[in-house]
Amino acid sequence: MTTSSTQLHEWRVTGMDCGSCAAKVRGAVEQLPGVAEVDVALMTERLKLRLDEAQTRTSEIETAVRGVGFGIAPRGAPPQREKGAFVLPDGAPPVASDTPEPDVAPDAPAPQRWYQSRKGRMLLGTGALLLLAWAIELSIGGAPAHWAFALATLLGLAPVARTALALARARMPFTIEMLMTIAALGALVIGAAEEAALVVFLFALGEMLEGLAAGKARDGIRALADLVPRTARVVVGARIREMPAAGLSVGQVVQVRPGDRVPADGTVVSGRSGLDESPVTGESVPVLKEPGAEVFAGSINTEAELRVRVSRDAEDNTISRIVRLVEEAESARAPTERFIARFSRWYMPAIVVVAALVAVLPPMVAGGAWETWIYRGLALLLIGCPCALVISVPASIASALSAGARHGLLLKGGAVIEAAARTTLVAFDKTGTLTEGRPQVTALAPLAGSETELLRIAAEVETGASHPLAKAILARAEAEGLEPPAATEASAIPGLGATATVEGRRWTVGAPRLASKTGVLSAEARARAEALEAEGQTVVAVFAPGTLLGLIALRDEPRPDAAPAVAELAAMGVGSVMLTGDNARTAEAIAARIGLGHRAGLLPEDKVTELGKLTRDARVMMIGDGINDAPALATAHVGIAMGSGTDVALETADGALLRNRVTDVAALLRLSRATMANIRQNVAIALGLKGVFLVTTVLGLTGLWIAILADTGATVLVTLNALRLLGFRPGGR
Repeated sequence: MTTSSTQLHEWRVTGMDCGSCAAKVRGAVEQLPGVAEVDVALMTERLKLRLDEAQTRTSEIETAVRGVGFGIAPRGAPPQREKGAFVLPDGAPPVASDTPEPDVAPDAPAPQRWYQSRKGRMLLGTGALLLLAWAIELSIGGAPAHWAFALATLLGLAPVARTALALARARMPFTIEMLMTIAALGALVIGAAEEAALVVFLFALGEMLEGLAAGKARDGIRALADLVPRTARVVVGARIREMPAAGLSVGQVVQVRPGDRVPADGTVVSGRSGLDESPVTGESVPVLKEPGAEVFAGSINTEAELRVRVSRDAEDNTISRIVRLVEEAESARAPTERFIARFSRWYMPAIVVVAALVAVLPPMVAGGAWETWIYRGLALLLIGCPCALVISVPASIASALSAGARHGLLLKGGAVIEAAARTTLVAFDKTGTLTEGRPQVTALAPLAGSETELLRIAAEVETGASHPLAKAILARAEAEGLEPPAATEASAIPGLGATATVEGRRWTVGAPRLASKTGVLSAEARARAEALEAEGQTVVAVFAPGTLLGLIALRDEPRPDAAPAVAELAAMGVGSVMLTGDNARTAEAIAARIGLGHRAGLLPEDKVTELGKLTRDARVMMIGDGINDAPALATAHVGIAMGSGTDVALETADGALLRNRVTDVAALLRLSRATMANIRQNVAIALGLKGVFLVTTVLGLTGLWIAILADTGATVLVTLNALRLLGFRPGGR
């Protein structure tokens, strides 16, 4: 329970290579008083919790994590590696805030080589001891060789046993370290010293391979943060000076030379050049940028010098927000992952019970040899770790999130991916989603004045509005050089139009049905509006009480990829429907050109009602273009926003299509389905190997060293299988 005395704290934890590692960190800290809302993210190495420092100090949290064998450092500081290099000085305060900072440390140390890590040193040490023991066996043999293998076992097992005891003191007795310690010591007791030493070495090898595989899985996420250059060339008067990109402030102007990456989100103030925005949107074709155009941090300037005015701080640029969303997405665990986490809690204790029964019952009941059945029971212990099973989901999800981000597809976690994979119907908003969102005025039909007066009044009512139709009217007025009169008391009529007081009269710009309700829409005007709508145009009426000034017709063309996108979805067995507030005739004309069904005349609340009906019979994904569609996006099983890095696109929905392509809806579904197939493969590998070796161990066909390979090998296999998603091309190209 969160109280006013608790505060959010965040650290980076290193050394976590599998799902059980994250469970160990969680178990070590959640037992401490004053700790709540513990969130451990394996793939992004994040520990986040709420802490009442009156009960437990932050230093005690760090001590508890180090005590179970992991490195910990405040978020944003150089990482501390587990039990070795880069130990952060004690007493360094962790970040404490409700707004996580981006995990970028400019002074972070260079990556370790595998042999410099704790696990690497353990592997080399146990390997050397095993080779020495084998050399003694080949040259001398007998008792000296037996004791050499025993010594190799004990020396290699010592750090594992220390960790096992620390975890047991933290109320986590059922860990692979504990099972490994019992199995190795038990093997020594029954005289299998050589096999015990081999098992210790194979355990170290497996730990090393797990670490390398997990590191590879994280590389895709880390690469996103590296897209923004470390330095920027700031324009100061007539001079250019370099400074850290992280220190840029809103309003500063930076120089971006050909071949440079843009150091911050901003607006072009001078120059004309093509930008490769593939790091942000996945679109490799350069996009022409001129003065006034928005640019994203991480984009690559391909042609000529640009001057860009910074519009967002470093921690809020598009790349930083994408990284933050991908990192935080790991906390939104898929239902499958939650089920596996619950399953793993009793899986290991159950295996321990089975191992004990296998070791004891046959000798006691059937007179079997104690040594044989104890050996088989010890081998079973090594099959009891659920590492491969627990990591099977987060490794796939992390790879999918990284692959999606590189192709302009953002999904906020495993729960969203799993829900998206089950989608059977996609509901599209019309304006700005299926259409370009840049309508143009095509006709002015004055009924009580001139075209100029009609456009002038309409423009003033719409001044300050953000709706695409309003922008089109304002653009037409500006193009004709009109100076609209000052308006007051402006307000919006959700889903219908806008109203304001202009020159002492209350004017409204809205749908013809709104004018009809007020009684100002004549039969002639209605017929004119219907004729324009039948041509696929949107019509708005400009009226005041008792007066219809005229009609304005606008056309918003469908996106070129809208019809192909709907066809792609149909080929995947997914239906499509358009939900729009536009009138039935316009909606029908647009829907017919694209090739999908439609529901027209829907106010925002009507879209929610319609989606409620659709979700009864189908798994619905809603595609909208931002804040106007927020209620509908929340009502659907999955809400996806269109938008190239806008705040709304990145932060209001379950995901975003950064390239503004309708065809990316099908790409997103393909990625989600591929991810769930990958997860099912991983679960099958993990459980299949465990099941096979459980049976063969009980039958005496496999022993200790095969059992440990079954455990660590399964973990490495599922991680490598998950890494395949990093190369997945969701666009099918």
